[in-house]
Amino acid sequence: MIAGLSNQPPRTLDELLGPTLAARLERLDLLSRKILAGKLPGERRSKRRGRSVEFDDFRQYVPGDDLRHIDWNIVARLDRLVVKLFREEEDLALNLVVDASASMAVGDPDKLVYAHRLAMALAYVGLVNQNRVTLATFGAQGGEGFRQLAPMRGRGSVRRVSGFLLESLGESSRGGRSAGRDGAGDPAAGFARAMRLVARARAGRGITVVISDFLIPGGPAAGLAVLGASAVGGTFDTYCVQTLSPGEFDPARETARGLIGDLRLTDVESGKGAEVTVTPASIAVYRRNFAVYQDELRAECLKRGIAHFLVLTETPVDELVMGSLRRGGLLR
Repeated sequence: MIAGLSNQPPRTLDELLGPTLAARLERLDLLSRKILAGKLPGERRSKRRGRSVEFDDFRQYVPGDDLRHIDWNIVARLDRLVVKLFREEEDLALNLVVDASASMAVGDPDKLVYAHRLAMALAYVGLVNQNRVTLATFGAQGGEGFRQLAPMRGRGSVRRVSGFLLESLGESSRGGRSAGRDGAGDPAAGFARAMRLVARARAGRGITVVISDFLIPGGPAAGLAVLGASAVGGTFDTYCVQTLSPGEFDPARETARGLIGDLRLTDVESGKGAEVTVTPASIAVYRRNFAVYQDELRAECLKRGIAHFLVLTETPVDELVMGSLRRGGLLR
């Protein structure tokens, strides 16, 4: 099975990622578009030369940290696990954010499944390279619609990530999506609030990847402004991976399956219905409006130092990761 081309929700790590793709991802690593002068213990060596590795500070132990860096003297005195930080090694944080709202659980192939597969692939790259990985979803039903997995590191955390993502997909298959992103009446405000929670939870320096359709009534500008604040400041590289179904990109591709003539369409998030007549002329209007929206989205990202990628769910995940994201500077 090619990752990203099935609407059947995966139920295991092998179905979510697959051994073939995992083997290919082993050869990749994260790459920041900026020089990140990190200082946490990781496998990524600093750009600075001519100095020996030297102690810099302490921080709380995170599952997956190298046990060799634990300060056992402090453990004996304070009964707390802390690790030593070294100035000449870089630690790259990877923050993955997946839109799990109702609008993502549509399309053929399914955008929600595709987004979760992509998040698993990127998390795998980060973990096997000893980077600090954080994962969050927003827009799902329950609480405030925002869930986050604590930072983790190392190959041993792969199953924690897959469990988190599979649980998110399981909620979707049981109809556990809220009517509106983040359970809010204003989708734009809900998106902005979710991005504030993401920004607040980020620590250190690294990369943030938001995977969403970004088809938000009222637009995503306020949320992008929150993400862009750290992108412009140089703390985090930020990527928006816009995931769309082929029919959203061009409704003409859906006419063979009945999207033509007089129809009643229902918004999956608001539950509101509308009587529409789908004709070649109305599809042409949609294309023009869609192009305007895309131009505005790209302009907002560019203005805020955010990289924008558009991907259709018919594109295999391995092709996206090994191709476009690699050429775009996220991976090497």
